Amino acid sequence: MGLNQNLLEIIDKIEKARISTDRHRIINLVVASKYANTEQIAELYKCGQRAFGENKIQSLQEKSKDLEDIPLEWHFFGTLQSNKINALLRLKPYLIHSLHSYDIALELNKRLARDNLSLRALLQVNSANESSKSGVLAYKAKDIYHKIQETCSNIKLCGLMSIGAHSDDTNVVKRSFETTYKIYEQLDAKILSMGMSNDFELAIKCGSNCLRIGSVLFA
Repeated sequence: MGLNQNLLEIIDKIEKARISTDRHRIINLVVASKYANTEQIAELYKCGQRAFGENKIQSLQEKSKDLEDIPLEWHFFGTLQSNKINALLRLKPYLIHSLHSYDIALELNKRLARDNLSLRALLQVNSANESSKSGVLAYKAKDIYHKIQETCSNIKLCGLMSIGAHSDDTNVVKRSFETTYKIYEQLDAKILSMGMSNDFELAIKCGSNCLRIGSVLFA
């Protein structure tokens, strides 16, 4: 099957999950393009897809440069290291999903303020409390979110991101999504980025309004 058919099938599944959960919710799809080459991204653009996200700054750099003639909306999903902040800011991403600590927020804000810039971001929550994942722990997330809002005026926090628990048990994954959603509900936030190729339908049922889907599109 071609990319267009794969995209249509994913959109159909998203719609079915959305309608069965909340007919009024708008759900945005960001294609995780680390699995794609520039030709595939351009093809998906022709199919109507606009938002793409990368985990590595170098990949984002290369692909956004190669595709600069196409008006794509670039997102960043990866763990941000302080020595990579300047490189990321030069790329002017639409949204960073993975602001994973207060310390990195302070460092990011300092660079933004220096150049009189602002950046939209999501606070990453490690709701499954897994050592392999970045992000703030769930019980600290609300306080850290407000702390960033109060002290980092050049960062425009829009909501939360989390990765579902690494488990074959659907109930364990569901609990991790529900934990993040409960925090999201307590915030004045617009975006809840949860759900990837293997669990996006469950994420929708748990309140997600932004999906990061890649591998299943390019299978």
